[in-house]
Amino acid sequence: MKLLTFAIPCYNSAAYMEKCINSLLAGGDDVEIIIVDDGSTKDNTLEIAKKYEALYPGIVKAIHQENGGHGEAVNTGLRNATGRFYKVVDSDDWVDGKSYKKVLETLKSFSEDNEPDMMICNYVYEKVGAPRKKVVHYRNVFPIEKMFGWDEMLAKFKVDQYILMHSVIYKTSVLKECALELPKHTFYVDNIFVFEPLPFVKKMYYLDTNFYRYFIGRDDQSVNEKVMISRIDQQLRVTRRMIESYLSLEHNNEKCRYYMRNYLRIMMEISSIFLILSGTKENLAKKKELWKFVKERDAKLYKELRYCALGWSVNIPGGPVGRGISKIGYKVMNKLIGFN
Repeated sequence: MKLLTFAIPCYNSAAYMEKCINSLLAGGDDVEIIIVDDGSTKDNTLEIAKKYEALYPGIVKAIHQENGGHGEAVNTGLRNATGRFYKVVDSDDWVDGKSYKKVLETLKSFSEDNEPDMMICNYVYEKVGAPRKKVVHYRNVFPIEKMFGWDEMLAKFKVDQYILMHSVIYKTSVLKECALELPKHTFYVDNIFVFEPLPFVKKMYYLDTNFYRYFIGRDDQSVNEKVMISRIDQQLRVTRRMIESYLSLEHNNEKCRYYMRNYLRIMMEISSIFLILSGTKENLAKKKELWKFVKERDAKLYKELRYCALGWSVNIPGGPVGRGISKIGYKVMNKLIGFN
């Protein structure tokens, strides 16, 4: 069994995927790197994947599939994973070499009868044109370099500090235990990937190292503002699924439940603000429908999401004036945090 499986979803990624792959090869025989070509049509993504498979047998696997979207590529990686732990690295991102060594050394140090269900590391925004690199860490939230549970968290998360796909390494058996299956042909499923397994997580470990490098700067990137507005229906689909998941899963720990509820507040805020930014009557109607959906599904959850700072910020009364204030608030937060 391998120690760590990396899945790299690729779709027309030839221009940048080799930087990602090369950064992972330093793991040697301790890792497997599953490159999933998601039906690329415009370049030689599959050819590059097969080249690495031939050069590094036993480490790299190249898998070609009909186009199913980012989520299906993650699913394919998980189905084929043989590592004790599983991590997704997007094809335009990469990992830091020094941090990588620390990650592998730490994972090796765990005995199989006492290992974390989830390991968290820091990630770095590699944003084109940014004057400095923003590091997202968790020093104020998690005990450092020790095993802990939900009840041992130190403080609440800041708004820019949530556990994202960039920061998480899951124990593979946890993902299989919760029967994780991401939807096909849908962007923003990385939120589901980190969200749905959380009630199955009992033991965590925080390694304070800047491991993952998250690239932001391509015009066609899914987090680009214009792209997000054009794909808002997919964002809504993901948000609704996460709400259904939250309501249907058993929550044995109140702090886990509290964290997941706050994550939903962010998802509702993101969905709402991009519907507002679009400015169309159709999308403003979709915003009302989204909040109505939550209210009809669970009145208590609706109150918890609606009557908080984030819920208020996207439901300011006054029609166009209120929406204008919401837009300004979003622009200010984007400048402060730099999330897209």
